[in-house]
Amino acid sequence: MVVVSTPFVPGNRIVRTIGFTWGLIVRSRGIGGNVMASLRTIPGGEIKEYSQMLDQARHEALWRLIQHAQSLGANAIVSVRFDSSEIGGVMSEILAYGTGVVVEKDEASPQPVTLR
Repeated sequence: MVVVSTPFVPGNRIVRTIGFTWGLIVRSRGIGGNVMASLRTIPGGEIKEYSQMLDQARHEALWRLIQHAQSLGANAIVSVRFDSSEIGGVMSEILAYGTGVVVEKDEASPQPVTLR
């Protein structure tokens, strides 16, 4: 599965657009993690407990995005983005989304971009 943030896959051409696809996860730290994170806000700086949680959540959302696209028959996802929000002050929602497509190798030689 090719996953890119661009609206195209270099060296390939899109032969079919499957459509919107996503991966969603809602995460919350346990009570212990929330207490430790709260204590870290006193001196300021990075709150590693939340950074780790959000990093893991993004990886899981991306994995779910890939699974959803595969289930629809896509072999690539273009225009991939992440969005996040907070729910109830204790949970984080991470959404990975993009457009599922079918791509094939483009054998044509690349052409330079010109402005007219």
